[in-house]
Amino acid sequence: SAPCLREPPSLTRAEQTVALAPHSKPEATPPPPPLPPAAPLILLPFLGCLMGRLAEETKRSLTVAPFECVWGEEFRFPEPGRGCIAFEASAHNDVTLVFRQQLGSHHYHYKMDNSRHYTVILGSHRNKRLKIEVDGRTVVDVAGIGLCCSSSFQSYWISIYDGLISIGQGKHPNTNLLFQWLDPDPNLNVQYVGLSSWDKHVGYRNISILPSAPQNSILWNQIEYAYVERDGDREYATRRVLEDDCEQRVLADFLENWDFSDAVFVVGTERKVVPAHRVILGASGDFPFNSVDGATIELPSVSYPVLHSLLEYIYTGSTQIVDSRLSSLLELSVQFKVEPLVKCCEEIINSLKMDSKLYDPSKHLTLSSSGFQAHQLDSFPLKALVNLQKIRQFFESGEHSDINIFVTGHGLVARGHKLILSLWSVPLAKMFTNGMKESSASDVFFEDVSAEAFFLLLRFMYCGELMVANSDITSVLLQLLLLSDQFAVTILQFECCKRVMQCLSELIQCRLTTESLLQDTVCSVLKAVSSIPSCKLLEEICTKKFATHFDYCTTACMDFVLLDEATFMDILQAIVVILQHGDMTVTSEEKVLDAVLTWCMETCETFCWTSVDEFLSTSTPEQLFGERLTAINTLLPFVRFPLMQLSTLRRMGKSNLANKIQVFRQLVTEAIEFSKAGQWMPTEHKCERFQHRRSSYKELQYISDGDNNGVIYYAGTSFGKHQWMNPVLAKSISVMASSPNSRYTDPKALVSKNYQGTCVAGPCIEDGKKRSWWMVDVGQDHQLMCNYYTVRQDGSTTFMRCWVLEGSMDGRNWTSLRVHEDDQTICQPGQFASWPVTGPPALLPFRFFRIALTGPAAGCVSGSWNLCICFLELYGYFR
Repeated sequence: SAPCLREPPSLTRAEQTVALAPHSKPEATPPPPPLPPAAPLILLPFLGCLMGRLAEETKRSLTVAPFECVWGEEFRFPEPGRGCIAFEASAHNDVTLVFRQQLGSHHYHYKMDNSRHYTVILGSHRNKRLKIEVDGRTVVDVAGIGLCCSSSFQSYWISIYDGLISIGQGKHPNTNLLFQWLDPDPNLNVQYVGLSSWDKHVGYRNISILPSAPQNSILWNQIEYAYVERDGDREYATRRVLEDDCEQRVLADFLENWDFSDAVFVVGTERKVVPAHRVILGASGDFPFNSVDGATIELPSVSYPVLHSLLEYIYTGSTQIVDSRLSSLLELSVQFKVEPLVKCCEEIINSLKMDSKLYDPSKHLTLSSSGFQAHQLDSFPLKALVNLQKIRQFFESGEHSDINIFVTGHGLVARGHKLILSLWSVPLAKMFTNGMKESSASDVFFEDVSAEAFFLLLRFMYCGELMVANSDITSVLLQLLLLSDQFAVTILQFECCKRVMQCLSELIQCRLTTESLLQDTVCSVLKAVSSIPSCKLLEEICTKKFATHFDYCTTACMDFVLLDEATFMDILQAIVVILQHGDMTVTSEEKVLDAVLTWCMETCETFCWTSVDEFLSTSTPEQLFGERLTAINTLLPFVRFPLMQLSTLRRMGKSNLANKIQVFRQLVTEAIEFSKAGQWMPTEHKCERFQHRRSSYKELQYISDGDNNGVIYYAGTSFGKHQWMNPVLAKSISVMASSPNSRYTDPKALVSKNYQGTCVAGPCIEDGKKRSWWMVDVGQDHQLMCNYYTVRQDGSTTFMRCWVLEGSMDGRNWTSLRVHEDDQTICQPGQFASWPVTGPPALLPFRFFRIALTGPAAGCVSGSWNLCICFLELYGYFR
């Protein structure tokens, strides 16, 4: 008979939801069985890793229930008032972080906090706004910035530095900046971070506390550069000090300096000789040099202080002169057509005429170029007073040049000016001044460089622009990047890196781009930048792109075998970084093993492990892998053997690879023991070999009971294409029961999200045994690696106590994912309950899933085999 109908009682929040973090979930789970006495010793390191790190892992992934807050010493800034927290979050709204001096309570609420604190709310007002509050008072409320995402985890970072609050998106702090706000009365004592929520659960993971630094320092310090500091009313370019204590020179250093001088002024009756540089004078005005030697200007009627003021203005952008000499300076600037100085002198003279009281013959006047500050680029070595258009013309025409630049095998590349090159490059400045043959030679030869790239380097020095097409990442751009590092042209290095990152971003976002272009680009960039310390950010980005397209990058092209070929250790480190990357995407762990073996063989084609095994039947490891044999011990542990099928592992255990390579044999044995250990062995810990690797599967992770993050809800949106509707009605999935469909056995009711007073699957006989089950088919073209599931009791008091969650690829042969024996978690009508799927079963993909009773249910009717649940949701990795 059908169970009696009843309405669910009014449930408390504690009964309906799961409180913070997995450790607070009530669960009657039998203790794990002891290891058999004959368990191999190789399993012991794994168990030590598990026991020692499981607690730490839970801190990296947690769920915050509504109106609660998580605190801990692990969420503490290194120093008060300065720190950065990077994290991933998944929520419908109100990802809330609180920053205060002391730890708060579990039920802390920032609205009730009387102490000083900051609150940052991402996705406030139903996920429409970004808010920053200070001591409970709203100071920032902007729309459309820093919104949440409930369908997947998004990366964010929040930095606080002496009251400067910076908020950004992405995994790298101080990149992708979304918003900044500076507190006029900074709280310099905030040190603890609380992770909170509002009216819905918020999932946090991959939480890191990092040191903070002033904005603009993080990105730029990846590629060091000179900058400008204010000192009183003047500006001086701060000099970049290299490792060899050689300082980068600025144009002011060459004022009346004999280095690279090719012109002189003979001034006054005392005929004082003042050195100058024609390329600078020619770009600042009209200086007719003596026709006899072409490098001398006679100024017998001009005093030295007046000429000095003229040159100082040209070389530094400002000067000082006494009132009595201002007219003489105006005449001299008119004579040589230094228009900015003419304008400046005329303005001061006019102001003195209007107010005669301002005139003081002994008073020093300051003249400064009005356009200098507005147009000067940080670390651009030429002042705005110098006409950059004329500088470019001098480069194109070779006028005033004092050096001919040759590239071996190509010939003359350009005629240049030692002064201009020295302003940009410390190595070139040293070459021209340290007594080497290039110091006095008019012809300079460069070897082992690209003529085209070197020309672009010179062109940048004269134009200040990167003249490379934006369409793609060419070999010339990468060669130019290497040259900019070789000659320490740091601004060009930054521009090249920025261009490469922009192109990579466009390649990833463009749906029409082939993976071949992406793979070739990433490999080329990795080979180019791995030896440049200042390009670590770019290297990390490329490594991630390589990792997320690992399958293709290791099969379509063999360039990955040549990564960082400059030294063997550089290659090894680059490969290790890729294999360690948390975002590495593979469709099969055997692909990773194939790539490792192919790289160690240094071949021009990809071999699968079975082919390598055949080679070892007639060769020794020394013959097959050569000098890269030693890398086997380092690289193989990064292959996650426990993710492979048990049948494959058994074949590997009997292979020549296992017989001849000890580390291979140990890792395969470890994986087999892991697979045999069963579901009690959890996978949530830091031993990467035992964790699922990201793949082409979509991540659908459990946050809270009844959330919208599972695969069944996802199927109701036609896998993210439209608004939700019942997935059975939409024919996205199929649901079946062990008993025929009826009013109380309705497949679409199980996935409707609505509470049902009665929803029951009755018993049937399978293989001579009584069974009751609900089964979900996610579709012929889809699979799920299930790592969590949720059920909800219907309105009856018939509670399941012994059941199993099973998975299958064909709907006939079933694998147990989680077995429950006398589990009394469900004890209320309408109650939600959720459980994780752990161990090797969580790593296997299935199409069919079912919950099946393995024993009679408990309740008012003894011996009942009715499965009374009105809701089912599955989570994990779906494709």
